[in-house]
Amino acid sequence: MPEITTDQSLLILTAVLAYLLGSIPFGIVITRALGLGDLRRIGSGNIGATNVLRTGNKGAALATLVLDAAKGGIAVLVARALLAEDAAQVAGLAAFLGHLFPVWLGFKGGKGVATFLGTLIALAWPVGLAACATWAVVAAITRTSSVAALMSAASVSGWLFFFGEGRMLFLVVILTILVYIRHAANLRRIKAGTEPKIGRKGTTEAGVTDAGA
Repeated sequence: MPEITTDQSLLILTAVLAYLLGSIPFGIVITRALGLGDLRRIGSGNIGATNVLRTGNKGAALATLVLDAAKGGIAVLVARALLAEDAAQVAGLAAFLGHLFPVWLGFKGGKGVATFLGTLIALAWPVGLAACATWAVVAAITRTSSVAALMSAASVSGWLFFFGEGRMLFLVVILTILVYIRHAANLRRIKAGTEPKIGRKGTTEAGVTDAGA
């Protein structure tokens, strides 16, 4: 944990604003704007980039991925610039919670992988990039997107200490636990051996399972 230097009222305000930013369902906004239908009635019903890809519009999926990651990153960078490191971590957590539990959608949101990675890159870019690289390597080996997402999240604590960013450990543990909770269905399929592989039946057009952007 970083030293708490920001006034409590400002931390609360930071959390509220970051949560509202994180709760913007860009996947739904983009698919509706492009006339692609209600994302919650497509595929898995998830609001992340993975499910947007099921509409067949790769551009929309990429835009959703970038914007979902940016929600966490922007919240962190603005809070850090205006206040301090403690506010940056609070903003990152709040934006992540907003994505997972958006007030606009009855608190039913995405799985948080993109927002998690975007938050990490903003907080400590070497750690964030290492987590992204971990995802890529595991995906290449296992051909299972959800396994790559889960392994990437689990690896972050180790990357923190490798890069000397132990001050982020408490936050990262919370985010990682939430990622695993949101991937409960994927974990059950992995255990049963029924989780779809990248590029095989049951995956999206781009070969990505519902690992949850």
